[in-house]
Amino acid sequence: MKKHRWQEWVNLVLGLWVVVSPWAVAQAIASAEGVGAAAMWDDYLVGIAVALLAAAALVAFQPWEDWLNLALGCWLLVSPWVLGFSSSAALMWNAVVVGALIVVFAGWALAEEPAKKQATE
Repeated sequence: MKKHRWQEWVNLVLGLWVVVSPWAVAQAIASAEGVGAAAMWDDYLVGIAVALLAAAALVAFQPWEDWLNLALGCWLLVSPWVLGFSSSAALMWNAVVVGALIVVFAGWALAEEPAKKQATE
């Protein structure tokens, strides 16, 4: 059985956090006029996608799963400005920090993969 990479577990947890974060920062969503729905749906869709991709990578790793998580993390980094919720500090920092962490861990997993392939050859 292939050993699971810990980065996938971290991204799974981060994806689940992104899904539940609208409730955790509900006060920020309520106080930010007109941006609550955009931030909420962004979190739901991106969080579910990140969690599913990380879970799929735990079952049967394919590099495209981490490439997609890398792209989703980049999206989270810029989403406050693209979707217009950068005026809410809690929402913005949640997206930026979690997006950056997803990028770091997906990139880390991708960087380790060539080394693992060379070690097995």
